Amino acid sequence: MSEKMPKKNMFSLQLDLSSFEAATEEEKRQQVRMRESTTFFKDGMRRLAKNKIAMICLCLIVLVVLIVTFVPSFYPYEYSDQLGVTPGQPSDASYNNLKPFEYGETELARIAAGEKIFPHIFGTDASGRDYCIRIIYGTRISLIVGFFASIIVLIIGVIYGSISGYYGGKVDIIMMRIVDIIYSLPDMLMIILFSVVFKQTLDPLIEGTALAKLGSGMISIFLVFALLYWVGMARLIRGQILSIKQMDYVLNARSIGAKPGHIIRRHMIPNCISVIIISTALQIPSAIFTESFLSFLGLGVAIPMPSLGSLASNALDGIISYPSRLIIPAVIICIIVLSLNLLGDGLRDAFDPKLKK
Repeated sequence: MSEKMPKKNMFSLQLDLSSFEAATEEEKRQQVRMRESTTFFKDGMRRLAKNKIAMICLCLIVLVVLIVTFVPSFYPYEYSDQLGVTPGQPSDASYNNLKPFEYGETELARIAAGEKIFPHIFGTDASGRDYCIRIIYGTRISLIVGFFASIIVLIIGVIYGSISGYYGGKVDIIMMRIVDIIYSLPDMLMIILFSVVFKQTLDPLIEGTALAKLGSGMISIFLVFALLYWVGMARLIRGQILSIKQMDYVLNARSIGAKPGHIIRRHMIPNCISVIIISTALQIPSAIFTESFLSFLGLGVAIPMPSLGSLASNALDGIISYPSRLIIPAVIICIIVLSLNLLGDGLRDAFDPKLKK
């Protein structure tokens, strides 16, 4: 038996080491390097971070959310407190209609005595309530209505559109005709009509329950969005499902006996995530504007709970003497709606794979 050949000699029989040479630094720099693997969400957030306008709007929205969440916990006044009104004593009218950073007569006397009094940053309203805390609570209510209404629209629209697009045929025809009927209704007229009807019918039903704190106005706004505003989301999701259900992975899932609910939930909806994110982000400012519009007409949240729309409506009585009461909530509505719209545009550019810079 022949002796084993050394490893060096065996290797030299396979490769001629003299024909190889180390790569230079210039050649190394010219090599194409693969980008690190990432997820769809991380890749979208990376593109969103490069959009300066969208990031500025996101910072503004986060700042507003932080203010309306934490400031009321240490602010010395409540939105319903009528300053200068003490049970069993005559009210002090000097607290009514104060201008920004003004004080009532009692507060001036306390300041003269050396006591520190927190200023009324935006003054007070006609009932002697601190206007700054009412603006903060009004912004909180508007944001809550906007986000929750968008969630309602998202849930109903995704479920309805997914079922319609997946089954197709007669099911799709019937479901889409219902959508067409709702689309044909005049939006503002139906919103006002439903709000009035719901507000009158809900008052006796929620009296004495936990829902009474929300008020019939806010509940009616949620019901209006659940009845009318989901049709746009449903159409978008249906179109996406119609194109996705012809893909090979969906056909494979059907061939192995996967149920329709499983296919929609695990294979189709995750591939519609970009449309869902974009549509939801753009739905929030629409919901906030609708809530402000209804509150402006007196169909929103119940008194004394403030809303930006109701604050603007109440300011009309003294618009000549106290224009700041109308300007402040109007500017805040504009900032929130504009920031959310621009952020929605940024999310669309970041998460839509069909859009390339």
